[in-house]
This record gives sequence, structure tokens and C-alpha cells, in this order.
Amino acid sequence: MTIRLGLARRADISTIADMAACWIEAGLPHTWDERRIARSLADPECVVLVARSKRRVVGFAVMQFFDRHAHLNLLAVAPGYRRRGIGRALLEWLEASARTAGTFVLRLELRAGNGAAREFYRRFGFQDAGVKPGYYAGREDALRMVRDLAVAVT
Repeated sequence: MTIRLGLARRADISTIADMAACWIEAGLPHTWDERRIARSLADPECVVLVARSKRRVVGFAVMQFFDRHAHLNLLAVAPGYRRRGIGRALLEWLEASARTAGTFVLRLELRAGNGAAREFYRRFGFQDAGVKPGYYAGREDALRMVRDLAVAVT
């Protein structure tokens, strides 16, 4: 199986929005709709990255760059493609982009009950940085995580 990473295209917007609704926002209001994905795609301070198997989008990530940090808004891989290094490849690509941009602090939030995602990010050196109660539509807490790219992962 060959997976290629590349910047998302306008034709990918609905697929990314559907994937976000199914795998990230399941059970919550869908805030990452096509309009929001399109705005991210058009924003020069944002990267929308996709992983493709042949022509099919099987994973994606959205990261916003700020002056002193970058914020990973979304990262998901299709269920049939998980545990094959695609999430790792997406995150490593984004980390390399952040370093190139001179940004060495990455931040994210994830559903506090998502232990698999928490462990995934911990393997990359992300540390717990607090909890945002009711962050997800007032229904679910978010765990905040942060990573300093200047610190080597052991």
C-alpha cells in the first residue's frame, strides 16, 4: 500500500468535512463543516494536509500557525487504514513544517475520554497541559496537550 501526503485541494473539502463529522465530532454538533474546511484551505496561515491511497483520501490533518505556536485543529485516519503509520506521517510532516516556519510549540485539544489519541500524542512528546471543562458543546471535556519541538522525544 502506497500512501502519498500532500496539500488538500478544493475537491477534498467535502470528504474532509465528512471524515471530521464521523471520526472526530461523532455525537457532537458538526462544527468542522465544508465552509470551515474551505476557510482553512484558503487561509495562508493554515495547512490542510491529506494522506491518499491511490486517489482516495484516507487521512487528513489541519494545523493553524500563529506567531509563537501552531495549533493542531484536526487529525484523523480512516478506520481501515489505522495503525499503519499514516497518523505518524501526517504529524511528522506538520512538525517539519512548523520547524521550517520557526515555530517550536505545538498545541492541541482532544476529547478527554479518547485514550487512544492521548497515547498517540504522548508517543510524540506531547504533554498534558490542562483540561477545558465542557469544551465540546458543553457535553464533554477537552484535554489540552502541548509539545515543545526543541525538546527531543525519548
